Amino acid sequence: MTDTLHELHAPRGQAGRLDKFLAEALPQHSRARLQALIKAGQVSVAGRPVTRSSHPLEGGEAVQVRVPAAQPAGLLPEAIPLDIVYEDEQVILVDKPAGLVVHPAAGHAAGTLVHAVLAHAPEIEGVGGELRPGLVHRLDKDTSGLIVLAKNERAQRSLQRQFQERRVAKTYLALVDGQPRTAAGRIEAPIGRDPLQRKRMAVLPAGKGREAVSEYRTLEHFAEHTLLEVDLLTGRTHQIRVHLAFIGCPVAGDRVYGRRKPSLPLERHFLHAARLELTLPGQRKPRRFEAPLPAELQSVLDELRAANPKTGLQ
Repeated sequence: MTDTLHELHAPRGQAGRLDKFLAEALPQHSRARLQALIKAGQVSVAGRPVTRSSHPLEGGEAVQVRVPAAQPAGLLPEAIPLDIVYEDEQVILVDKPAGLVVHPAAGHAAGTLVHAVLAHAPEIEGVGGELRPGLVHRLDKDTSGLIVLAKNERAQRSLQRQFQERRVAKTYLALVDGQPRTAAGRIEAPIGRDPLQRKRMAVLPAGKGREAVSEYRTLEHFAEHTLLEVDLLTGRTHQIRVHLAFIGCPVAGDRVYGRRKPSLPLERHFLHAARLELTLPGQRKPRRFEAPLPAELQSVLDELRAANPKTGLQ
């Protein structure tokens, strides 16, 4: 792959910042990406390299932008089976099983979802220019369910914009210990690193964490547990698990934010990304995709229903 060179001209009589002009002229790239190119010396104005995003344009200048070819991620494809829910030339949606790490990280240099997708769709290599090709969101290792990856930079940018503008609807099923005080509710509590245990996240005082919003609805009551449907309005690390623990109803099987000894025979936490609604790149109307509960969670739920015959949908 070769670098891409864009030859542009700033409109005459329209003064403004360089990065703003480029964001409007090259919408296929994010403003952050363009600012990084400016800082790296890949942008010239009137034949001279410029390294300040705020460089003023008077109008009429020739602007040259060199976009380096996407660098291979340096990951070796691995033939790991994938449960593909949907695929086209732009995206791939996968029903991720619990236990599969999404991308390489400390202690997980191989055997990840990214390695598996690279084997299935080699064209995803280098998309995003980092070791997380195609990714626009994540799921915890032990959370199952729907995750979408982009197959090219244009698709990735489209999906990133939808996530940033909160136009993607993400719905999870969570079985929790206890019962929320209200059958439905909205949790607005900022989340950040736990100051005492840096590997954990925690609800922090206002101004010290990042905005985090979750909404939940009760689906079923049991004697000591509740099945909830949770909408994730923001995408903070461990958000649902932290928020539900914060209201006194930790996810069943969550040994980090809930009980160290699970209340049910679970090898993982009972959290599943069941529904994803988004607009596929190049299309106009949103599409809804669903993934059923995996067998190990469905069996636990079936046993609860059998032991609580008088409970049911609320």
